[in-house]
Amino acid sequence: MTIRIAEDKDLERIKQLLIQVNNVHAEGRSDIFIKDRMKYTDKEILEQLHDSTKVIFVYTDDKDVVLGYAFCQIKDYKNINNIHPHKCLYIDDLCVDEKYRRQHIGKSLLKHVENYAKENDFYTIELNVWECNPSAKAFYESMGMKVLKIGMEKRIR
Repeated sequence: MTIRIAEDKDLERIKQLLIQVNNVHAEGRSDIFIKDRMKYTDKEILEQLHDSTKVIFVYTDDKDVVLGYAFCQIKDYKNINNIHPHKCLYIDDLCVDEKYRRQHIGKSLLKHVENYAKENDFYTIELNVWECNPSAKAFYESMGMKVLKIGMEKRIR
């Protein structure tokens, strides 16, 4: 088992996992998410693999098959009038293959992201979690994450 930075060769497995995580959201909010779709196009994923402001970590088995990922973005808050300058590592997406959940892969990925953030002088790690995904919320809380802000909505139709 290894955690490494994703490579172009990981594209197909990453796409499969993107569909899995999208479908979790589609089950909870079918009014927003379209089942069996991905958050990113192939081109967007490949661009992120080569973008210095982003890093994608993958958790692989002993045959180098991707079992989970963490899409991260570097957010540098500087020159903002009312905010202290700081760097944030934003987890844009985290997924473990549904066949391998509850085997501490998500925990290992999140710990890896945390170590990366510490080694690279980030102030915080942040992410968003959908209200329709209570198991993800419970997981992040069990890993020491706290609510930073709350997004609200009022459905008009």
